[in-house]
Amino acid sequence: MDYKEFTDSIVDLLRERMGADYDIRITNVTKTNDIRLTGVIMMRESDKISPTIYLEEPYRQYCAGADMQEIARRIEVLYREQMKEFDLDFDFFKEFECVRDRIFHKIIHYEKNRSLLEDVPHFRWCDLAVVFYYSIEDSMLGRASILIHKNHLDMWGQDTDELYRNAQHNMRRYMPELLVSMQELVEEMTGVKSKEEKAGKLYVLTNSEKLYGASAVLYSGKIKELADKMQSDLLILPSSVHEVLLLPDDHEREYDFYRRMVAEVNTTQVEPEEVLSYSLYRYNREKEEIEEIFV
Repeated sequence: MDYKEFTDSIVDLLRERMGADYDIRITNVTKTNDIRLTGVIMMRESDKISPTIYLEEPYRQYCAGADMQEIARRIEVLYREQMKEFDLDFDFFKEFECVRDRIFHKIIHYEKNRSLLEDVPHFRWCDLAVVFYYSIEDSMLGRASILIHKNHLDMWGQDTDELYRNAQHNMRRYMPELLVSMQELVEEMTGVKSKEEKAGKLYVLTNSEKLYGASAVLYSGKIKELADKMQSDLLILPSSVHEVLLLPDDHEREYDFYRRMVAEVNTTQVEPEEVLSYSLYRYNREKEEIEEIFV
């Protein structure tokens, strides 16, 4: 049974299990970096929201020998568990004044997200795009987020400029930048003092929540402070959507060395959805701005 036949069969089995009150259908979801997933949605007429149960992992279970009826049962159980957590009133989301304090921004790769960006308010920044999300903090859901789409702006009567100003304010207030040396980070994680001198020249920039912290480059004042302290331009290496690495641009190594390093980390250490870029950036101390390195 191929994947299409599998998804059709799952829908049929779920309709048998859930009954006629439920509208059960397949949905295709485009995630960050054009990661495309297939999910199933189950909604009653009275439901305002429904979790999406992704089917890639159940299909792998089927290919490994799992029974289709058992897979359908697991999906139903997972759906009912998640619906208990989704018991929220989202009427507040219709009013901008009710959501503006929880709107933040993140940066993603522009070219890899072209199809997503068609329906998402954004700004181009180097080879990246600045997009916006609403952050949910709930005792049941924990932390979750809703990506802001163009229809949200139409509903709120706002534009992208206002969204950016609002998000910048919230980032500085609720997610201030965090700059720490790699040496300090390693020592904190391991409890062992580092003897590597060069480790003290490598810094990690993120935000206080360490969530989508790479966007701290958009409001950081500490980048300039570090460049002035080191009396040097700074190389900025994209680590993931959650952080970037900073080190002095002392020309000890060719830029290709750092590009290979970034590529290796992206390929072996970072989840596909969390890859930021394969490019290099530089904080130009004289211009006091960040630029993409093309050499």
